[in-house]
Amino acid sequence: MPDNSDYFDFEEDERDFDEDDFEARIWNLLVLINPGDEELALQQFNRWREALLESGEEVDEEAEWLPPLMTAIAWQSGFEVERDDADALVSAVNELSARFNVQVDWGGDLDDEDFAGEVDAPMLMATAYDRLREHNYSLWSVDTGNGGLAGWMALNRDEDAMLALCSLLGVEVRPGSDPF
Repeated sequence: MPDNSDYFDFEEDERDFDEDDFEARIWNLLVLINPGDEELALQQFNRWREALLESGEEVDEEAEWLPPLMTAIAWQSGFEVERDDADALVSAVNELSARFNVQVDWGGDLDDEDFAGEVDAPMLMATAYDRLREHNYSLWSVDTGNGGLAGWMALNRDEDAMLALCSLLGVEVRPGSDPF
């Protein structure tokens, strides 16, 4: 009989980070909102870390980590706009969706006074959520605590992971169909 011990007697590779590591959670969030683009996720991670360190904050869950993150991902993987600025919201979501070759059908043109008079930014965010779902993406609303509209996109298949990870990070998110 052959000796099969070589096949079953192995040591699992050690992870290079602690599963409870705060920075690893931020990294995983960036991977979720940058599907298939780890290079951009790494650039954003480095920008976030630098901004946090420059502000004098420790890199841990006690830090005010969300504002620097929103700045690091702005107009690439996330957005933060004034609640009453429908034009900025449309521009931001169009920019995010263009990364994935998706064009959002807003249901009208904001240059049309009749259409613009009937919609507001939260309604447009809900429209974007519905249109992006058709292309297997989810638009998330993020509670940044500033009263505006903020969010990011991820693949539909990552919804459970997004909710679990954001819960661990202590940031409240919900589908873009129900913005904060």
